[in-house]
Amino acid sequence: MAAKDLYTVLGVKRGAGADEIKKVYRKLARRHHPDVNPGNKEAEERFKEIAQAYDVLSDPEKRKVYDEFGIEGLQAGFDAARARAANEWAGRARSGAGTSAHGGFGRYENFEDIFGDIFGGAGHPGPQPGQDMEASLEIGLLDAIRGVSTEISIERPEVCATCGGSGHDKAAEVVCSECKGSGRVQMGRGPMSFERACPRCGGSGRTSTRTCPTCNGRGQTVHRERLNVRIPAGVDTGSRVRVAGKGAPGQNGGPSGDLYIVVRVSPHPLLDRRDNDLYLDVPVTVGEAALGATVTVPTPDGEVRVKIPPGSQSGKRLRVRGHGVPALKGGSRGDLYIRIMVHVPVDGGEKVRDAIREIESGYEKGLRDGLRL
Repeated sequence: MAAKDLYTVLGVKRGAGADEIKKVYRKLARRHHPDVNPGNKEAEERFKEIAQAYDVLSDPEKRKVYDEFGIEGLQAGFDAARARAANEWAGRARSGAGTSAHGGFGRYENFEDIFGDIFGGAGHPGPQPGQDMEASLEIGLLDAIRGVSTEISIERPEVCATCGGSGHDKAAEVVCSECKGSGRVQMGRGPMSFERACPRCGGSGRTSTRTCPTCNGRGQTVHRERLNVRIPAGVDTGSRVRVAGKGAPGQNGGPSGDLYIVVRVSPHPLLDRRDNDLYLDVPVTVGEAALGATVTVPTPDGEVRVKIPPGSQSGKRLRVRGHGVPALKGGSRGDLYIRIMVHVPVDGGEKVRDAIREIESGYEKGLRDGLRL
């Protein structure tokens, strides 16, 4: 049965304004509302028709699409641009102009091909790739800097081995009542009519009175799998690492989707990361800061020797080039910045106190004179 015209359902003309449509809808909705007509199936169906018509005609974008393409234009996957092209090709075909040498329409062989493209491949239900999946993984900062191979456990769907992905109990399969076993149904009307895969049976021509006992009709089961994955050096929180072919399975022989591992990097007790640079506080003695020294400093690549200039103040930064985080997508590696933190002895006896008093005499007077807020 052809779908009813939505303007006819509401009883308004095609040029009716938004206020008129709202007014008519409210009047009809009150008259046919199920609460006003308890147990009246006819009124209930009429109310549903009115609500659907108003949902489309009260939305400027939906109404525009409906006016141009009819109710088919509101189906999921409909491509308005391709539909317009199809209309143009159809007109040229009726006039005998613009068709290819072998009688088709450019890269299309027939109207079924054209409308299959408009509805996202509905005309020819070929192999469909599986959906991509995500899994989260937390690693330490040093592993993020160096890269790491690790094992993760994921749950991913796979095609049900019992029903082959149909979701049907094979023992209870019957011929599809929608397409009468052909796997195809007619869509549209007039010169714009075409066939597509039957939505009831998915194009197989058969349905079942019972669902598959293994997957409960989903066509897929959940499988737990352990994977060894390599996390490249330079990842940061939010980085996505692709593992090809480990997503959801495809349909009709299509390839599986991919698995994307979303990384979270836990903080390090000593190192601080800012972009691809690292920052590390390094304690030094009063003598090392005042007289200068060469100290051993840890880095993600091992220990390095760093020269402390004489007279270094607490908080002074020194750069160690190339010992930061590797660039994930190429480019130069970050640097390591060390911050000198001068530590004074807590209690070293009278000799240490005498030495500190001697050091005190070396400070300029008015050290904090310029300290004002």
